[in-house]
Amino acid sequence: MKSAELPSLLLLPPPPRPAGPLELSAAYRPTLESVIAKLKDSSSKGSNDGSTLIIAVGAPVLSGQFRRHKSLAWPEQQSLLAGLYSLVSVVCARLRVATEADGGPGSVDARVVLVDHDAAKRIPEDFKLAIEPNNTVVVDLTTFVAAYHPWKQIFSVGSEAGHKQLSTYLRMYEGIQALSQDQLITVDGGLTLNSESLNSVSASPTTTPHSVVCLGGTFDHLHPGHKLLLTAAILLLKVPTEGSAEPCSFVVGITGDELLKNKKYAEFVQPWEDRAMGVIEFLSSMLELQKQGWKAGATGPKITKKDGEITALFRSGTISVSCVQIQDAFGPTITQENMDALVVSGETRSGGAAVNAKRKELGWHPLQIFEVDVLSAEEITDEQPTKTDNFASKISSTAIRKMRADSHV
Repeated sequence: MKSAELPSLLLLPPPPRPAGPLELSAAYRPTLESVIAKLKDSSSKGSNDGSTLIIAVGAPVLSGQFRRHKSLAWPEQQSLLAGLYSLVSVVCARLRVATEADGGPGSVDARVVLVDHDAAKRIPEDFKLAIEPNNTVVVDLTTFVAAYHPWKQIFSVGSEAGHKQLSTYLRMYEGIQALSQDQLITVDGGLTLNSESLNSVSASPTTTPHSVVCLGGTFDHLHPGHKLLLTAAILLLKVPTEGSAEPCSFVVGITGDELLKNKKYAEFVQPWEDRAMGVIEFLSSMLELQKQGWKAGATGPKITKKDGEITALFRSGTISVSCVQIQDAFGPTITQENMDALVVSGETRSGGAAVNAKRKELGWHPLQIFEVDVLSAEEITDEQPTKTDNFASKISSTAIRKMRADSHV
């Protein structure tokens, strides 16, 4: 991860069950409000950069007895991601905090990382801290601790579950980074009521992973909507073992500059290469696992560039991310036959149908379509939902460009 200053970590206890919008808001909103307000204040003082916040949700996300045969229930996990990014957006709108990457002083670039951890299972005293990825992009707590460091601050929730989680984490983190007391910050937690057993996670239908997953968009001024799509999409990847002949592939079609000339405030659209590198940098939050963490000297992914395409290799070459410049609505989905899955949002589902119609004309197999929830623009209450003031300005690339244009007047 490339950042002018170290990221901060927020450890979130397992989500409530069911994890609907109301339940997530009750459980996590007080925590997010406190952490984001503190980061806004600290990043506004004497820095040209905002803060980066890794929100690690520790829960038994994966099922499967053996490390290399893990699976997850994709609809359930993408819904959790959508709920969390919606909460982040609503909170940031209320606090007037910019949410995009490189948002400037006072901004908070929040990134949600799922960590497979069952608090009910005791970690042995003689555990070995090592990076041991499985066949998914979701890592267990041991691998997360070994690869994600150092931190500017570590936030934890002031509840019984939060204290237990922090204690476990710090025991594993000992020796990686010397932390002062003012780097460990306890914040208020919300109310969590579980009306379902956590065992129902393993009972949820699992999703077949894929070797080649595709996604398209403009990815201008990377904001929570983009982060949700990218994170949900990589959860579908079937990661091979190190040394396999072919990596799994995540193909990201990114609209070329020429097609964006008529966008509102087009002069503030980021150049294609900047947008592509922004996608790769964001994905490193979930894909780049190194013992050095993000210390100076860490090698980072292997990146190759050619005309209209940037490719990055992660996890010892087992995951390939290709950002491809597109000049039409179809991009690589009708030029590359070897694809398995296409990720769309509720707003772009018609595009998925059009892609498969084109592939049928070519005599190719259709892509399996996975639809990600749209971020909610409503306040979450037990009464009538109400629109959050200026919410759209926090998650719309057009509105972000407008704000930047206004600041140059």
